[in-house]
Amino acid sequence: MAVVSITRVQTIPGDPSHIWAFFANPLNLSLITPPYMRFRTLTDLTLLPHRIYPGQLIEYRLRPFPLFSVRWLTEIMLVSEGSCFVDEQRSGPYRLWHHEHYFRPVDGGVEMTDNVTYEVPFGWIGRLANALFVRRQVEGIFDYRYREIERLFPAAGGQ
Repeated sequence: MAVVSITRVQTIPGDPSHIWAFFANPLNLSLITPPYMRFRTLTDLTLLPHRIYPGQLIEYRLRPFPLFSVRWLTEIMLVSEGSCFVDEQRSGPYRLWHHEHYFRPVDGGVEMTDNVTYEVPFGWIGRLANALFVRRQVEGIFDYRYREIERLFPAAGGQ
């Protein structure tokens, strides 16, 4: 078993309640996902509150690699209003996907920490795929998110 952990920390300028509201709305995930992934929410969230809640199941379709489309079902495991939430994959491309999001107020905004723990399936073939491209792709997704969050939440007096 080769479990991988990735942590990213980003300071986001702005009102903590506004920042929390953005990340607690599952519809906003598509705004910070690379376009090449063709990320689409399949769960009809228009009838539900636009806020995550424990036990919520959300299904997506995405294309992690060219010509390879997958469905991904996640469950919101924990929500602590304004400070953290946790989602886990119930079915999808990984053997394990556990994603923790922490929000800590700091001067002028919020420090957001993402901790993701994942494992690819298929034993040694999956470990090889992770070494060759999967980890680089997951890190690339978080790099993209970092840039998009900077664009969506510019510093005061910035662009």
